[in-house]
Amino acid sequence: MVDATHISFAADDRSYFSLIKKEIHRMATEGGIVPARINALDLIVAEMTSNLFKYSDDGELLMGVFPNGGNPYVELISIDNGPGMINPSRMMQDGVSTSNTLGHGLGSMKRMSDTFELYSQIGWGTIVLSRVYSDPEKIKNNHQVVMRPIVVFKPGEKTSGDAFIYKKTDKYVKMMLADGLGHGPEANLAVNEAAAAFKVFPDYSPTETIRFIHSTIKKTRGAVINVLCYDFARKIWTSAGVGNIAARMFGPVNFKNQMSYNGIVGHNIPNTMNDQDYPAEEFNQVMLCSDGIKTRIDMARYPLMYKYDLTILAAAIYKDHARRNDDMSVVIAKAK
Repeated sequence: MVDATHISFAADDRSYFSLIKKEIHRMATEGGIVPARINALDLIVAEMTSNLFKYSDDGELLMGVFPNGGNPYVELISIDNGPGMINPSRMMQDGVSTSNTLGHGLGSMKRMSDTFELYSQIGWGTIVLSRVYSDPEKIKNNHQVVMRPIVVFKPGEKTSGDAFIYKKTDKYVKMMLADGLGHGPEANLAVNEAAAAFKVFPDYSPTETIRFIHSTIKKTRGAVINVLCYDFARKIWTSAGVGNIAARMFGPVNFKNQMSYNGIVGHNIPNTMNDQDYPAEEFNQVMLCSDGIKTRIDMARYPLMYKYDLTILAAAIYKDHARRNDDMSVVIAKAK
């Protein structure tokens, strides 16, 4: 089953924090994280929720469990619209605090995390990323393409009508962001049918992949879809989209928004569609967003973002542009 990659927890009520901790503990256990690492995770969650309560009126905690080829990890993303920090790196040192406490929070989170990053701007807020792997000794960072998705279902729902899925071969990686019409269980069914078709289609071409999916999901609500591939040998992105999945290719200098075709996969798609190629030497990163994200995104608002994990950028876009009245998806992919 494909579904939301992250669950959202509001962190504005201290009486709710123990429930957040228990739920994350349960999800991590079910996801295969070993007990020793779950103990560290519990402490990180406690520190994150405490910081959100102290420094923000509308803090949010995103949590996802990723199978990661047999070495599962938990990803925690703390998001707030608080005052921000002047010197984030100094705040991660033990003994430094802005609230007359011992100042061990960020430092201890960093020590217990296998990945830890903090991005902050004065007057904008702060994003904290922590990843805890079941087996830190088996972390692999030699991927030719890094993909970081954030998919969150509409508030009030229990399942997502948006879905992200990918598959890798020795020649390419191929990914899909799909948004089933509407939201809730019927939209979730549509994107799961699309994901099943995506998995079995053997060819590289995004256009032909969409045509195949179209033929197999006609009994569902249908979906809008973007399929994106990266060819390892040619170092080229290839993309095709139907409907309002926003796709932006960007690099150190240039960016280009891809035009999608009108239609609904499973109901009506154009007779003529073509794959679009983008050289990675010019566009080394790609962003995909469902219509739960406002698309007037100004990357200049995020200075020095190139130094950070791609999840920080995805979280910043989610923070500033999520509509909150639909399923919300941001995917950032980067070719190394």
